[in-house]
Amino acid sequence: MSNSTSHQSRFLHYGWVIVAVGVLVLFSCLGLARYAYTMLLPAMQTGLQLSYDRMGLIGTANFSGYLVAVVLSPWLLRRFRPRAVISAGLLLIALCMAGISQSRGFLTAALLYAFTGLGGGLANIPLMALVPCWFRSRVRGRAAGLIIGGNGLAIICAGYLIPLLNRQYAAAGWRLAWLLLAAITLLTALIAALWLRNTPAEKGLEPLGPLQPEQHGSLPVHHEQQGDGVLLLRLGLLYLAFGATFMVFGTFIVTSMVRESGFSEAQAGHYWSWVGFFSVFSGVGFGSLSDRIGRKQGLALVFLVQSTAYLLAGLKLGAIGLMLAIVLYGSAVFAIPAIMAAAVGDYLGTARAAASFATITIFFAVGQTIGPAVAGLLARSYGSFAPAYLCAAAITCSAALFSLVLPTPHRRDPA
Repeated sequence: MSNSTSHQSRFLHYGWVIVAVGVLVLFSCLGLARYAYTMLLPAMQTGLQLSYDRMGLIGTANFSGYLVAVVLSPWLLRRFRPRAVISAGLLLIALCMAGISQSRGFLTAALLYAFTGLGGGLANIPLMALVPCWFRSRVRGRAAGLIIGGNGLAIICAGYLIPLLNRQYAAAGWRLAWLLLAAITLLTALIAALWLRNTPAEKGLEPLGPLQPEQHGSLPVHHEQQGDGVLLLRLGLLYLAFGATFMVFGTFIVTSMVRESGFSEAQAGHYWSWVGFFSVFSGVGFGSLSDRIGRKQGLALVFLVQSTAYLLAGLKLGAIGLMLAIVLYGSAVFAIPAIMAAAVGDYLGTARAAASFATITIFFAVGQTIGPAVAGLLARSYGSFAPAYLCAAAITCSAALFSLVLPTPHRRDPA
């Protein structure tokens, strides 16, 4: 038995430290910087006198910044490595969220939120690319799912914290909320800089997880290269479908409950916190399931659950329908990124995981940039977000069918 293997068996593998820090990173870079915006929207709309379409455009500005980060990430990772890029992204988010707290109009908020999206991408993409480096195939889905649980914890936090601040500080509540979120993100940047590591080799370790016989039976190199472009396109289209739909619900469901269904902000926040609770388990649950049943079957199942959630919201079946939609949405919301992070390592190998994940994330970023903007325009035209939710259901149902025709991956972990 090698020294590194013996060390791993006696002590907690440092990969789980990477997971713990990753939870904090996702808690801040996406959970607070993006999903808390859903809770902040009603108060920001009143404070800045925003129309529905401008609310959507601020969300789109964030996603546009994220798209720029997707393009820049492969180059930055080659020059600076993941730990440095993640820490810098978190620092940028903290500064921009502090700036949003002082904004006085649409343009300032949109510009700063665009740079917040840039920081979010610079933190998230390198972090998820660390998963195939630190974990072999049998545990990748579980590891990625645990990390993504940080998003759910942030949603729970925002669901209770932001209404409390709004009640205590009235019109200034949303501004204080942005300042507090900025402080938390700044602390996370420091933790990431101190505790993240780029590869297991930096700690004298091997990736965590068992080697599998099929890892030695990969296809010949020319066949792999010939099919990889098409494979990335197929994974990218699925990620685009996810990006274009999940943030429509995630951005506007609280506003729908308050403006269209007569919920109080506190009630809507309480129900939104349910999303956070169930989403904590969405990534690890479906990620672990995909470790067992396969990535394509796992993707199809997640898309079907999401389709049901969007359909229930779009049909306006009352409070019970909305609550069921929220439970289903939360149960599956972060499963797709967890499975995708595992899938790129399975299909394309550890060495190419970072570049491959960045490539398919371009599709995701395009989807999430378009989705909220189109939803805002539909809401302005129809006076309701119901048509947008129904469109989202049709897209994810198609994605479920498309998932089932993906090929079965050949394991490419290094022996």
